[in-house]
Amino acid sequence: MNSELLSMAFHALIANKTRSALSMLGIIIGVSTVIAVVGIGLGAQKQVSDQFKNLSVTTLMAFPSRGGNASSKLEQGDLDKVLSEASLIEKGTAMYRGNGDVSAEGNSGSYTVMGTPANFFDYSNLDFIAGEPFSPSQADNRGRVVVLGYAVAAELFGEGFDPASLLGETVAVAGKKMDVIGVLESNGRSAGFLSYDDSVFIPYSTAEKVILGDRGSVTLFFNAYTVEELTLAQEELTQLLRANHRLKASQEDDFSVRDPGSMVASAEATGAALTFLLTAVSAIVLLVSGIGIMNVMFVTVAERTKEIGVLKAIGAKQKDILTQFLLEAVMLSTLGGLIGVVLGNGVIPFLKDYQAMYSVQAIVLGFSFSVFVGIFFGFYPAFKASRLDPVDALRSE
Repeated sequence: MNSELLSMAFHALIANKTRSALSMLGIIIGVSTVIAVVGIGLGAQKQVSDQFKNLSVTTLMAFPSRGGNASSKLEQGDLDKVLSEASLIEKGTAMYRGNGDVSAEGNSGSYTVMGTPANFFDYSNLDFIAGEPFSPSQADNRGRVVVLGYAVAAELFGEGFDPASLLGETVAVAGKKMDVIGVLESNGRSAGFLSYDDSVFIPYSTAEKVILGDRGSVTLFFNAYTVEELTLAQEELTQLLRANHRLKASQEDDFSVRDPGSMVASAEATGAALTFLLTAVSAIVLLVSGIGIMNVMFVTVAERTKEIGVLKAIGAKQKDILTQFLLEAVMLSTLGGLIGVVLGNGVIPFLKDYQAMYSVQAIVLGFSFSVFVGIFFGFYPAFKASRLDPVDALRSE
């Protein structure tokens, strides 16, 4: 009997193709939107994770202020003062950063040039896919060596490049020839405004004295001893930098100190709120589509009143009528949910700009909710159909 009811429900839907398709439309849009929104949310969370994965939770960053003080700058001396006098800061390093043209094998582009000391790679937990960092001697004596970010290497030498084969190759940085001694693994964006993939790394002294000159700026990285002391360490860092810059109490800071951890928390909270909001909108779409299914089922019951009377006259029980009409509603929502799942996952590859990701949880959530909508909004019309008096049903026109 169950297979017969299923067959009857299926043929009833096929008999009204247009109505069935329109009834499923809201479900399809709602489920596909849920999958796309959750995918975008997961992609945003991964972006945040990638941005800060090379920094410790105790990291503090100091960089020149972008305000009205044109002479604002940090120097190596600021690093030395903080490390010698700070009581809450464990270690630190510096970067001399600017932009420059980089070329090799007829390809060229403008990339971020990062002048770093030899310990910067250990400090930032950067991994090499080939080669090694430059030595302290090269860092201090204007060595003509370069470490390539993954994206730079791919753009200069082609996507299918062999990292090991690049070691010893010559690259021109701002017109100065340098030997490639290392290639970094792909790291994505880091520290919010730094892209290690799109950067080339050269010795600090080379960047400052040979490549960038006055066009570069210093960014300082520090680590507090503990997470609990991070706020106090930030205050101490600010006071030491102000003292070294001889700023009066009435003068504003000519630098900025940031705690990347708070930036992560803020970005994650914003992303979570946006994902929740868009998911709620998708849920509303599904609920509205459920109301549409209920209306369609009421119309269906009214049109098939005589059919219900015949079925009851030949022995169909109340639960059989209830099951048949409920099956029709559930089949509508289930098929709409399946199409929505396919459509939602099909859209993910086209959301590359948002780095959207596939999510099993989103599929389960969207599909389960679509089935629930079918059961919830289909039950009352089915129940009403099952309670029709067979005599009155047979007399209807």
